[in-house]
Amino acid sequence: MHVPLLIIGGGLSGLAAALRTARFVPDVLLLEKHSRIGGLNSYYYRNNRLFETGLHAITNYAPPKVKNAPLNRLLRQLKIKRSELDLHEQNQSEIRFLGRESLLFSNNFSLLESQIADKFPASCQGFLKLKELIEQYDPFKPLPFISAKKILMEHLHDDLLTDMLLCPLMYYGSSIENDMDLGQFVIMFKAIFLEGMFRPGGTIKDLLDLLQKHYTDHGGSIRTQAGVQRILHSGNRIHGVLLSNGEEILCDHILSTIGSEETFALLDKVSGYKILPRLGFVETIFELKEDSTLKHSHDRTIIFFNSADRFSYQQPQTLVDFKSGVICMPQNFQNLPGVPFKEVRTTHLANYSEWQNLQKENNSYSSAKEETALSSLPVAEKILGNFAQNIVYHDTFTPLTIERYTSKINGAIYGNPIKIKNGDIGYDNLYLAGTDQGFLGIIGSMLSGVSIVNQHILPRL
Repeated sequence: MHVPLLIIGGGLSGLAAALRTARFVPDVLLLEKHSRIGGLNSYYYRNNRLFETGLHAITNYAPPKVKNAPLNRLLRQLKIKRSELDLHEQNQSEIRFLGRESLLFSNNFSLLESQIADKFPASCQGFLKLKELIEQYDPFKPLPFISAKKILMEHLHDDLLTDMLLCPLMYYGSSIENDMDLGQFVIMFKAIFLEGMFRPGGTIKDLLDLLQKHYTDHGGSIRTQAGVQRILHSGNRIHGVLLSNGEEILCDHILSTIGSEETFALLDKVSGYKILPRLGFVETIFELKEDSTLKHSHDRTIIFFNSADRFSYQQPQTLVDFKSGVICMPQNFQNLPGVPFKEVRTTHLANYSEWQNLQKENNSYSSAKEETALSSLPVAEKILGNFAQNIVYHDTFTPLTIERYTSKINGAIYGNPIKIKNGDIGYDNLYLAGTDQGFLGIIGSMLSGVSIVNQHILPRL
C-alpha cells in the first residue's frame, strides 16, 4: 500500500491535518493506535451515558467578524461553518487563592482589567504594559527559554498577582515546573484571557464525528487499532511505516502528532534532548442529580484555585497534590442545551511514578483512585458547598489512564517540556505537529496540524 501522506495519531491535531490535506489530495491515511479517535479529547461510556475526556472548555473564542483570530482561521482552513459547531461562550470563570484574593475573568477582557485595577491598583499600569508586550510578541520565533515569571514580576512587582495570573495558564498548558517559557505564556494568555473560552453545544463525540465526516467525504481514510511499530527510513529519508501487525505501508510524507520522544522512539533514535520532568494530572468526574444546587451553579464555568501560601506547579512527592487545581462545571456555558445531569470535575497535579508503583497491585491502585476522589471532594465542597449527597456516580482517571489510552509518555498531557516550534526533527519528509510543536489547547493543536501541512507538505504534493 502506498499513500502520499500518512498521519500518525488520530487526535485533533492529526484530524485537522488530515482534513486540510484531503481537501487537495484525497488519498490521505490517518493511523490511530487505539480503537477510537480523539486522543486526549475523546469519550467513553459509563453508568449508561457518555463521559467526555479533555473537552471541558475550549480556549481561543472569537466572534465571527474577527477574521484573524485562531478559531476563525481554523474554520476557514477546514471549510467548517460556525453553525455546524453551535458555539457557546463561558459564563465567567475565577482564579481563587483561598483566604487571600480572587479574580474574575470572562470572554470580555475588560472584566479582568477592572478586577486587577480594583484589587491590585499598584500593578495596574504594569499590567497594561504587559498586555502591550503580549500583543506585540511573536511566540513562535526561535528563541532560548525566557522566564515568563520573571517578566511578570518585572511588570507587576507583586508575587500574589504573578502567581494568580500564571495559575490558569499553567494548568491549561504548561509542561514546565513552576514557570513558563515566555512564548508559551503569550499563547496561553491570549487564548484564555484575551480571547476566552467556549464549547460546542454537542459532545466531543459530535465534534469528532463532524471532523471525521468532513475528512472521509473528501476521500481520506482512517484506520483505528493500527499502532505503528517502526518508521522506516534510509538516512534522513522516510519511506513508510511498519505496523504492529507486521504490515508495511509506504508513503511520500509522514506527519507525526504523537509527540517528539514518542516519534523518535519509532525511528529507533534517541533525541539527545535533556530529559525533564513530565507533569501528570488526576481528574475526578462527579455526576450529580439534575436538581442539585451548588454555589456558583450557574455563574462560574471554571475555578482555578490554590490554598497554599505560594502557588506550586510541580510534580508532587505524593500521589496527588490537593493544594491547587481546577474545578470545572461543564454545563455552565451561555445558552447551552439542557442536560439531565450536572457535573463537577476536579483536576490536580499527580506523580506518575507513584501511581505506577501502585499498578503492580491492582487492589492498591483501585483503592488509591477511590481515595483520590474522596480527598478531592471536600476540596471542591469548600468552594462549591456540600454536594456529596447528590453524587450519583463518580470516576477518576490518573496519569496511567492517560498513558494507556493516548500513549503519551508518563501520561503527560502537555508532552515534552522542550518544544520544536517549526516541526522539523531533522528528516526530509517527516514533520512533527501537535503539543510538542508548542501549540496548546484544542484550537492550537488543530492549527498546529494545519500549519505544518500548509508549510511543508501541501507544497510538495
